[in-house]
Amino acid sequence: MLLKHLIELYELLDSPHASGAIVANYLKAIDPECTVETYPLEGPKGITDMVRVRIPGAHGKSNGGDAPTIGLLGRLGGLGARPERIGFVSDGDGALTALACAAKLLDMHKKGDVLPGDVFVSTHVCPHAPTMPHKPVPFMGSPTSTAAINAEEVTPELDAILVVDTTKGNRIANNRGFAISPTVKQGVVMRVSEDLLGIAEIATGKLPEVFAISTLDITPYGNGLYHLNSIMQPCTCTDAPVVGVAITTQTAVPGCATGATRLPDLDEAGTFMIEAAKAFTAGDASFYDPAEYDLFVKRYGSMAHLQTMGNLPAENPMA
Repeated sequence: MLLKHLIELYELLDSPHASGAIVANYLKAIDPECTVETYPLEGPKGITDMVRVRIPGAHGKSNGGDAPTIGLLGRLGGLGARPERIGFVSDGDGALTALACAAKLLDMHKKGDVLPGDVFVSTHVCPHAPTMPHKPVPFMGSPTSTAAINAEEVTPELDAILVVDTTKGNRIANNRGFAISPTVKQGVVMRVSEDLLGIAEIATGKLPEVFAISTLDITPYGNGLYHLNSIMQPCTCTDAPVVGVAITTQTAVPGCATGATRLPDLDEAGTFMIEAAKAFTAGDASFYDPAEYDLFVKRYGSMAHLQTMGNLPAENPMA
């Protein structure tokens, strides 16, 4: 359960003065020995603060072991759309969930509940982000490009990635709570992980929800093609399997809407992510079937070209 950390972090992030330093201090108060770093990332539309946390595993790579490493990434444009909107926006739910996961994992680690493998948690903190037109509802923009965020968050150490992102501004995922995506690996949309479906059932006590993605969604931003949102963008720059964890609603809610954060939904999503991290780093859960992936590539060839801009230059290189 992450409700305590969600409430405390919400109070810190629901402010025009929210910053990476404030978040880092909060996390260090939980575990003074934690490895947390924050630094500004500047783009053409402003500055955001990256926050990156590493929680070492008992047999993780940071301790010389060989247990796999999982990344928990919080995707968003910004926490706030000031001065257009006052308050914490719906788009900030991904960052809030990821940071609550970091807080819970640090608390567990300090108490002696150490996961087998390392966990890397990353997101960014921006209380003054721009908005941008999108149908059926407006998107939140970002001071920096998606590619720039990817470069900070998607590191070579990651053996699997969960990406949590507000995914409410659409008519694709129409249930309140969270939904997971099929696994994407190097341009191949694999079947939904049975192991992750089982973990979602336990975390929620109900049947798991899955949201649809298209081939367009797993190509890089800026190529002129429609994207559901940025939830699958980390899959464009890694060989590791990627699964999206979408915070969803029954109705289409704009990313720039305030008053739209539902902490019980974030608690379920974050609990799922932590349980998935436990199972994956212990070798008890798989994101995909390697033999099935290898057979696909043998029959149809590599789909890694879908991770690139393709045959045409970027239409909007800062997207």
